Amino acid sequence: MTLPLSPDQLLSTTRAVRKRLDFSRPVPRELIEECIDLAVQAPTGRNRQRWHFLVVTEPEQRAAVATLFLRALASGGAGQPLSERDLERMNHHADSTRRVFDGVQHLAANIHRVPAFVIPAIEGRTDEAPVTAQAGTWGSILPATWSFMLAARARGLGTVWTTAQGPVERDLAAVLGVPHDDVMLAAFIPLAFTIGTDFRPAPRIPREEVLHWDRW
Repeated sequence: MTLPLSPDQLLSTTRAVRKRLDFSRPVPRELIEECIDLAVQAPTGRNRQRWHFLVVTEPEQRAAVATLFLRALASGGAGQPLSERDLERMNHHADSTRRVFDGVQHLAANIHRVPAFVIPAIEGRTDEAPVTAQAGTWGSILPATWSFMLAARARGLGTVWTTAQGPVERDLAAVLGVPHDDVMLAAFIPLAFTIGTDFRPAPRIPREEVLHWDRW
């Protein structure tokens, strides 16, 4: 059973869900498998289909993964410093940004209660790769992962793309039995049913600030 959402509604209301994840309901394996079946219909560079999805639901394994998530969060990650323009855009809708950070804190406090983690992965590493190789690799896992998240939303499930795998990738790979030298963990996605399904489009900066026609 899927929600009665038009394509436009699905695309504009698939939110990063943190506060409204239902930690009390297990997610049936069949639902996750349906989402994976749709995910792997996404485009893939040269039809190589190098994608993988690791789903963690076993309690002891979830606890180990949750611990690594918290360690990654405490490390502050390894993202690029924010520019003045970044800060300006982040604060264009200050309430929205505040809710994001409140949601991060809520998720961190409850990460051990999330019923399923989904870690998308891709064969081939981009650590020192040129732009073309990076584009081909990431361009083959990001569309599939976003398709998974859209399929989850259509089934009343909530997701949030996090980069928590980054600072602890080697340790997470070891816990999951992933050959780190050959496979890259692309994201860390908590998955649960949502509390309610009435999500709305997010406030964004005006189209005029991001749309370029013929020239920058």
